[in-house]
Amino acid sequence: MDIRAVIRDLEEIAPPDGAEEMDKGRIGLVIEGTHEIDRVACALDATQAVISASVRSGADMLVVHHTPLWTPVTTVPRPLAAILKPVLSADLNVYVMHTNFDHASGGINDTLAELLRLTSVARMSLGVCGDCSLDLPGLARCLGFPLRTWGPVTLPGRIGVAGGSGFDPALIEEAASLGARAYLSAELKHSMARSSPLPLIESTHYALEAPGMRRLAERMGWQYIDDPPLMETWR
Repeated sequence: MDIRAVIRDLEEIAPPDGAEEMDKGRIGLVIEGTHEIDRVACALDATQAVISASVRSGADMLVVHHTPLWTPVTTVPRPLAAILKPVLSADLNVYVMHTNFDHASGGINDTLAELLRLTSVARMSLGVCGDCSLDLPGLARCLGFPLRTWGPVTLPGRIGVAGGSGFDPALIEEAASLGARAYLSAELKHSMARSSPLPLIESTHYALEAPGMRRLAERMGWQYIDDPPLMETWR
């Protein structure tokens, strides 16, 4: 299939104009390769392991959530070269669906709502709010990663959820206005934990966003490449 047809399909799934301002110039086809697409791989991040697996599989395009080129490239240090060299050598396209896929119907946050079995779901400006029938251990099992809580979380109950780094005061207030009794996201700062009007549940960035990309791969018939970070909990 011609790459223009593939991109049209991807833009229907996650329209570029749904992205937030920070993604300007950082979504879509960020690395251009071959124009004929027969095989597509999908992952959360364009890590070295993911790129190596994509090349080995014979993929013509890698679709990821996080761009490997977040800042303007004026020099190519060794870690970036290690990513770019195999991509360019294999003529591999890299396509990014970031905050436009967070907002999209069936995207990152809708997938989380389904995974966590939320009901009476209301959309937020970024994320969702719904009734959760799981307790905290059940929530951790669904996500496949441990959780940390800040404040007296009582589950089952209504929660706000935002994939990625969503501990934003405005989002937490929005969840509270929709009846949430707790709020789940990743990468919590100390100041936010101390000032939040809701008890907070912290998971990992990977746990909250990888399910959406995995679901996208299943929907499109692509190969999904799982590359979770190595994480251990010590007490």
